[in-house]
Amino acid sequence: MKRTPPSGGASLRGAVLAAACLACAAQQPASAGPPPPAERLAQAAVAAGDNQSQPFAVIDKTAARLYLFDRDGRMTASSPVLLGLARGDDSVPGIGSRPMADIRAEERTTPAGRFDAEPGINTSGEDITWVDYDAAISMHRVRANNKSERRLQRLASATTSDNRISYGCINVPAVFYDAHVKPTFASRGRAVYVLPEMTTLEARFPFARKSGN
Repeated sequence: MKRTPPSGGASLRGAVLAAACLACAAQQPASAGPPPPAERLAQAAVAAGDNQSQPFAVIDKTAARLYLFDRDGRMTASSPVLLGLARGDDSVPGIGSRPMADIRAEERTTPAGRFDAEPGINTSGEDITWVDYDAAISMHRVRANNKSERRLQRLASATTSDNRISYGCINVPAVFYDAHVKPTFASRGRAVYVLPEMTTLEARFPFARKSGN
């Protein structure tokens, strides 16, 4: 593999600092607990049996964070994530079959809803977790190939406004992906719940309304 030298000491220090901050953020202890929307959804899913007694994930787009829960709704791990550039809760019809170069900025959404995740391989041969196969939405390790996008730095920052950069996929820190996401979704049929940002939980998840949470 061809390697290029760093452009300068400041850039190298920035990258190292971002990686260190990111590792710390991605290892948030389970005792810290998720914020109310993710907790409400998790408890409603378990109460309704919607998770089918399986571990699951909740992605809070507003908080730009991924939460993993066990079968009983107890949070086991969480991490910051990168999400679709555009705000919105639905994918454009047919977007999964279009070349990435033809996808406009306003179409790059991370759809909200309940999805049956499954392990898979992308066109580059990388193992990923499909969230919505038809819309080509997956969870995968963050790729920092384009340095100008500063994806590692975005993940490590204290703000959430800069976590919107992807075409719609959920970018996860590599260490967190390998330690938590990959083993959780090694089996098919485990749910990923993506919280809406343009409407209420109850409007997108009917079982949350029925549970009374």
